[in-house]
Amino acid sequence: MGDGTVDAQRRPRVRRPREGNVRAVKDIRRKVRRAQTIVPFGVGGILDLRGESFVAADTRSWAASAERVESPRLARKLGVQELRSAPVIPSGKAAYASRIGPTYVRFPKWLFCPQCRNMLHWNPGHEVRDRQPTCGRCPGRPQLAPMRFIQVCRAGHMADIDWHRWAHSRSEDPSQRQCQAYRLRFLATPESSGLEALRVVCVVCPASRNLAGISQKNILVQTGLRCPGTHPWDSEADEADPCEEKPQAVQRGASNVYFPITHSAIDIPAPAGLSEDDESAQKVVNNSLWSYFRDADGGPVSDNLRAVIALQCGVAEEFVEAVRRRHTAEVAPAPTAADSDDDLSIAEWAAFSEPESVTNSKTFSVRRTDLGIRPDDPESLRELGAGISAVVVADRVREVRALEGFSRYEPSSGDGEEGEGGRVVSVNTHARASWLPAVETYGEGIFIAVDEERVSAWEQHPLVRDWTRRIESNLDASFKADRLRGKTGPELLPRFVMLHTLAHHFIRQLSYDSGYNAASLRERVYARSHAPGSDLPPQAGVFVYTAAGDAEGTLGGLVRQGQPPNLAETLIRLLESAQWCSQDPLCADSTGRSLANLNRAACHACTLLPETCCEIDNSLLDRTLLIGEGDVPGFFREVLQAAIEESAGAVELS
Repeated sequence: MGDGTVDAQRRPRVRRPREGNVRAVKDIRRKVRRAQTIVPFGVGGILDLRGESFVAADTRSWAASAERVESPRLARKLGVQELRSAPVIPSGKAAYASRIGPTYVRFPKWLFCPQCRNMLHWNPGHEVRDRQPTCGRCPGRPQLAPMRFIQVCRAGHMADIDWHRWAHSRSEDPSQRQCQAYRLRFLATPESSGLEALRVVCVVCPASRNLAGISQKNILVQTGLRCPGTHPWDSEADEADPCEEKPQAVQRGASNVYFPITHSAIDIPAPAGLSEDDESAQKVVNNSLWSYFRDADGGPVSDNLRAVIALQCGVAEEFVEAVRRRHTAEVAPAPTAADSDDDLSIAEWAAFSEPESVTNSKTFSVRRTDLGIRPDDPESLRELGAGISAVVVADRVREVRALEGFSRYEPSSGDGEEGEGGRVVSVNTHARASWLPAVETYGEGIFIAVDEERVSAWEQHPLVRDWTRRIESNLDASFKADRLRGKTGPELLPRFVMLHTLAHHFIRQLSYDSGYNAASLRERVYARSHAPGSDLPPQAGVFVYTAAGDAEGTLGGLVRQGQPPNLAETLIRLLESAQWCSQDPLCADSTGRSLANLNRAACHACTLLPETCCEIDNSLLDRTLLIGEGDVPGFFREVLQAAIEESAGAVELS
């Protein structure tokens, strides 16, 4: 399996059990799938496993045997030399494989015994390979449990709460406040409920404090605690960051502990029919050293980089220099996979718009099809056919996903400004990352493009433009504005909200028709705006696909649904279901929902999807622009009205 099991090692590697101990023990080898090393258990993510809790260490701990993942476009966009994935354990060899996976460090280090309730600050030197931490005082040696609360800050740091300080923070007796004993107990009292029933008690002195109010903002600062400026995987030799952020107490499994920042790209091969020079130029641009060579114009390493690129690509150094001069002069050819544009959607849109241009590729097999609508079909189908300009089914696509970093407590705003969201922490916390963790997956999908002439005319409707401007005003005021602008372009077009909503309802309907559940499907929306004067073609389409871990891809359920007449029936059904929501009229009449009011008529009951499906965090969704509401015409309003009239006519005839 291409997405085999990764053996998650712990740090440090410590002693094995004595050879004479032949007592049978259960296999507790800690394993994660390769795709999980990106999300949700990537660098900085917490892994709960069999009552234990670990955090993924940064990429400095990765083994040298990490496998390279080829995706020049994605690596160039992220400004790194290469992408790497964790090595996998061969199928059936888990019991004999060495520990070559990423490092996961035990966290939190404060543990307690569920029987005697004694707390222990775990020392990594106590670790025994393939053994869980146990209480040495109680009969039966019960497994120690991790404390529920930890502290994080907006700078991305995470640490244990100083429970000794917490237990003594309310003491009025000077002798108790000066107590230096770290013998604590974590008691649950039956006299009360909730957090008031949980209390940290000092064994030496009677000082104690319950957990009531621990989740309040700035409660740790009031207790006298500060952020240590460290990460759980830092060693004693690592220097702590000077951090002025206020630490916040959160539950270990809370959603605001970890916000991974990921990027993905569809592998787009070279278009067929390129000249030999074009093919050579594409090799040069896709070289992992190209971005460094391009930026080092006239620098001391420029000559060396030019020579290495020429040698690796099999071309003359003069040719490499000519390619750089062409890019430096900002020559804007038609968008192809060789473009160095930071927006990956441009090359993908070009490939899906002209599937005939890509042939004989093992990672990108697409073919054009249609809805199969005939002139004598019902009006709803004919209206649908007029609005859909192209349908392409992808029998096989390769997607590469990379983890750039993470933030804590608040999502990153994407622009790095102080005071706006959490700070982005790199996957290498002590040096500039030269490579990023990544995973490649294979799957299938359906690409649908709407008619450009029709969608442009619809966007000119005054009510549509005014409706979209209200959403855009919320976007401009949102802390996610810069990150979302990377998907929408400089201007939020009505087509983006409409197509994004279409993609969500398409996935929900396919989960009933294709055999895949919604969480296994993903979306890519092609509807970004371009800067004024740009020669890039307009985009108006969506690509819904599944990316599985198996190197052989998936089983064809989506491709089957993309063939006539299945696709037309699926689209009609999703439009009919989009008009109903169990939360109406609250949902339909909403003027702002979800985080930062970036959604209108869209909620969990009708439109929102699992986080793995959506590329922009379930934002910028609105059923109104899809099917219409009141005076605001949806793009597919005529299709839906015709379908409703046909259904009513069929009922009357029966």
